Amino acid sequence: MVKNDIIPLRIESITNEGAGVGRYDGMVVFVPFAAVGDELEVRIVKTAGSYCYGRIEKITVPSTGRVSPDCPAFGKCGGCVFRHISYEAELKAKSEMIRSAFTRIGGLDPEFLPIIPNSNVTGYRNKAQYPVGRDKDGNTVCGFFAQRSHRIIPCEGCLLEPPVFDEIRAAALELIVTHRISPYNEEQHNGVMRHICIRRGHYSDEINVVLVVRRNVPELKKIAAALAEKFTDIRGIVANINKERTNVIYGSENITLYGTPEITDTMLGKRFVISPKSFYQVNTPMAERLYTEAAKLAEPDGKTLIDLYCGIGTVGISIGGSTAKLIGAEIVPDAVENARKNAELNGFADAEFYCGDAGKVTSLLREKGIKADVVTVDPARKGCDRATLDNIVSFAPERIVMISCEPATAARDCKYLGQHGYRTVSVRGVDLFSRTNHVEAVILMTRAEK
Repeated sequence: MVKNDIIPLRIESITNEGAGVGRYDGMVVFVPFAAVGDELEVRIVKTAGSYCYGRIEKITVPSTGRVSPDCPAFGKCGGCVFRHISYEAELKAKSEMIRSAFTRIGGLDPEFLPIIPNSNVTGYRNKAQYPVGRDKDGNTVCGFFAQRSHRIIPCEGCLLEPPVFDEIRAAALELIVTHRISPYNEEQHNGVMRHICIRRGHYSDEINVVLVVRRNVPELKKIAAALAEKFTDIRGIVANINKERTNVIYGSENITLYGTPEITDTMLGKRFVISPKSFYQVNTPMAERLYTEAAKLAEPDGKTLIDLYCGIGTVGISIGGSTAKLIGAEIVPDAVENARKNAELNGFADAEFYCGDAGKVTSLLREKGIKADVVTVDPARKGCDRATLDNIVSFAPERIVMISCEPATAARDCKYLGQHGYRTVSVRGVDLFSRTNHVEAVILMTRAEK
């Protein structure tokens, strides 16, 4: 096949990124926005050895799972990839992503428990991060990046977010334009306004707004005052200074423009203080389902629990109410301070939190001779590093409970732990990120019998 060939193709499966997969004349063909069971005419847009990429030219026979997309930005915005299939088909695809990762990458054969569906597939996000830039006509815009691009797609009324986010975003953008604050230009590394970030407590309704800027300017206080007057649930507005030429959203310096930088919320009846840069699951009700499942697997009562990549302490504090001792590790200093405060707020008499890379902190704990009955890990998409995994093994826990947003790296890490004395018992998907290609998994590992 060569570029611009048009071929007939039946879609057999879905990749972790949400693209359809078919085979033609021995070649694997990846097709965005396809559905399992689709019979298509596909135009080849790129070839690469044993596989190629295609674009739908015509849907000859639609999949039984195909539906009409309900968002005008679908296919342009880089957020949702599953608005063209039913939610049942999406859950099936995500379950297969998890199963495929653990069997193919991990070479493992755990019990695959039924995925827990999202209780509300719209408006579930408690956080949004909108890049700010210029469109081709020079107008200041904010929205979301297009897939595999830093081209901004203006997006009004995103279905994944509560309506108040769109109202705050629109008001902030109008004020930025009114006060003539220039948008950031990535290529030239100039301009001021980089991102508008909003977080809201699901139960408290408290809102924090972060204006990420390349430098502080006097007009920011005027914008903050106007936003706070218009939206009474705003608890604090912060200017975050990011001077670097980087894709990382936040810089190291925060300047409070209004109120307090922290908000509070509850998770499984526990109270949590959350700083702007601290990690907090974006879907609170489903995070509660996730942590409830983790608690069942961990059986932490009366035991020593080591909670790695602990963030503000949500996992350990939510599931470890009757632990004998709680030890947490987290690399973000603000999150560690939150975790210490949250442990105190929730009556944890014996809790310690260390700030640092998980590998280094676990090495320190190992040098102290600390053992653990249970270890929980909730790493970023890249998973755990080798030092962390080796140190987990040295703690000799009875149980390891892994929470992961990337099945492929979770399977890789479970395979490594399996080579060092631990058996992967069960894996369950939990859909925190409906309509996107992301899915959480909660995994139980136990010490293998010798």
